[in-house]
Amino acid sequence: MHRYQILMEYVGTNFYGWQYQKKQITIQGTVEKTLKKILKEKVKLYGSGRTDSKVHAIEQSAHFDVKNKINNIKKFFNTLNFFLNGKFITVVKIKKRPLTFHARYSAKKRIYKYLIHNRESLPSINRDRGWYVRKKLDYDLIKEASHFLKGTHDLSVFRASNCSASSPIRTIDSLTIKKNNDIIEIKIKSRSFLKQQVRSIVGCLKYVGEKKWTINKFKKVLKSKNRNLCAPPAPGTGLYLEKVIY
Repeated sequence: MHRYQILMEYVGTNFYGWQYQKKQITIQGTVEKTLKKILKEKVKLYGSGRTDSKVHAIEQSAHFDVKNKINNIKKFFNTLNFFLNGKFITVVKIKKRPLTFHARYSAKKRIYKYLIHNRESLPSINRDRGWYVRKKLDYDLIKEASHFLKGTHDLSVFRASNCSASSPIRTIDSLTIKKNNDIIEIKIKSRSFLKQQVRSIVGCLKYVGEKKWTINKFKKVLKSKNRNLCAPPAPGTGLYLEKVIY
């Protein structure tokens, strides 16, 4: 048995998330189907994490096993992209890995970023590549509120009701917020994330930026551990899996 890691980027707009589903078009399902076509055997693809519906990836990591060694990696790489590029999926790198490597369980850190387009007019070029928010957001308030998220917390308030994680405790290693003209970028680094964690955090920070919530209100919601008090999660179109660190 031979194991290979692939790093890929994709636009998630037209996909029902990463995880394979019988009646939906997903990233995992699409890539597995292509691998089977090329390798002439059924292949199971294991991702570093399950991105939600419409979420993008700049560098998603995954691995698969095959019975026979792939002798011409370059040819395989080009053939894979020939079939995937039209679907807005691109494999950027392939690596031969030992069988002890696992795309999910070997990962030490993951970095997600979220983009908010905060301006009067609806974006055309970047439509479905970020969250369009017309009302002017207070960038300084958003940045101030974000400081209370760093470190280890019970993040139950940001956890989707169908999240399968065994514990709501997570450590946020870093959380940075930058503004470039009308784009606000929120970047979060952690070993692992709860389902809808990043989108829920962004939704709450938006409430602070709109002044629907004060900083104290935000702190109380965080400490409440009550999902019902969370702001509506930000849409998937603004979220990007940026990098997986091993």
